[in-house]
Amino acid sequence: MKKFSSYNEIKKFLREVIFIRAKIIKLAATVVVVILLTTISFTGCTKPVEKPVEKATIVFAVGGASSEVDYWHGVIDKFQTANPNITVDLLLQPMETETRMQTLVTPLSGKESTPDVFLMDVAWVGQFAASNWLAPLDDFISKDNYDLSVFFKKTLDFADSYKGKLRALPVYIDSGLLYYRKDLLNKYGYNTPPETWDDLVKMAQKVQEGERKSNSNFWGYVWQGKQYEGLVCDFLEFIVSNGGNILDQDGNPVINSQNNVQAVTFMRDLINKYKISPPNTYTEMTEEPVRTTFQSGNALFERNWPYAWGLHNADDSPVKGEVGIAPLPHFAGGESAATLGGWHIGMNIYSKNQDAAWEFIKFVESFDTEKGFAMNLGWNPGRQDVYDDPDVIAKAPYLKDLRAVFIGAVPRPGVPYYTKLSEAIQRYVNSAIAGKMDPKDALDKAQEEIKTIIAQYTG
Repeated sequence: MKKFSSYNEIKKFLREVIFIRAKIIKLAATVVVVILLTTISFTGCTKPVEKPVEKATIVFAVGGASSEVDYWHGVIDKFQTANPNITVDLLLQPMETETRMQTLVTPLSGKESTPDVFLMDVAWVGQFAASNWLAPLDDFISKDNYDLSVFFKKTLDFADSYKGKLRALPVYIDSGLLYYRKDLLNKYGYNTPPETWDDLVKMAQKVQEGERKSNSNFWGYVWQGKQYEGLVCDFLEFIVSNGGNILDQDGNPVINSQNNVQAVTFMRDLINKYKISPPNTYTEMTEEPVRTTFQSGNALFERNWPYAWGLHNADDSPVKGEVGIAPLPHFAGGESAATLGGWHIGMNIYSKNQDAAWEFIKFVESFDTEKGFAMNLGWNPGRQDVYDDPDVIAKAPYLKDLRAVFIGAVPRPGVPYYTKLSEAIQRYVNSAIAGKMDPKDALDKAQEEIKTIIAQYTG
């Protein structure tokens, strides 16, 4: 024990003890602060580690040609390798579009939890969304900070959204195009394809007259006029290119507008007045008869979808290397219009595995997967950035021209009663172009029937 010889020594000793104690307290406080700050930095200022998706099995419904289905199996294998906790069962659908739709309507209307993910024709998206069968994707997109700028904005806004919520994403896109014979236009003194419908008529009449001297089966313009969904697509392109439409911005029918009557009259005149389209346009002409007529060398102009490009340029095609593509013509004062087609991916709102379903949707929409569709199936990507890929452009150089068409593509009405609306349009427009009804009378009757359809739906 320390001994003190004087009172002053005791005071000095006490001052040293107090000083040392203060230093110890200050040091301890500093250590506590450092620990707290370190803890905060690792918990509050960094993004929490996201839990991986729990083990799940989802069902993906898809149809199509056998080559397409085979490719989908490969896509699923790659996804499962990258996401070992998720199993994807492929539910094979029929190839026919209408039947494929019914195989989805049945389980969705019954509020079944599968299929979890499925492809939809673009015309179904509005119907399915209005029926509350499609899960909104907005929360998933926000959570993952998912970049939507890679997609065509008009497609997202007008085809994939319903009541301000995104309900689907485009896997691949189609739209109507004008195919033309480059060699024949040059032969008859034309350097560019037609910009207006009047230009098309004049070119078609001149070339048709010349070619008929050696080919009596030659036609100036072939397009889809049979009573089926394809006629609605052609009809929409004609009327929108004349400033018309089917419904106005408030959803009211405007199908019997004067602009639409003029457009339908022109459709009829292509067959009966100008005689540049064959009489079987309104009885037989769907996509494939139109394509084979053009591909066999029997037409100057053709309205069809992008799928026909590869077939026209196949090794066994009589017109290989002689085909060009361009936007469809428009009426004077109007703008070119192309009906939006293609297939879009959506999620079942009743799915019990929505997190896993979203992971699969993201994988399908990824750059690499979309590039694979373009390179291996010839699909037109739903993502704009794939159109800039050197490999894709090297294999399908026409895509650089299609991109501009897709940016302005026009969707069919995204309404829940679209099927009935389409049936009415098909019936009356087909009757008008076949000469069975006056175009104005046909559209007046279509207007009244569509009003009734809307009233029945809205109650």
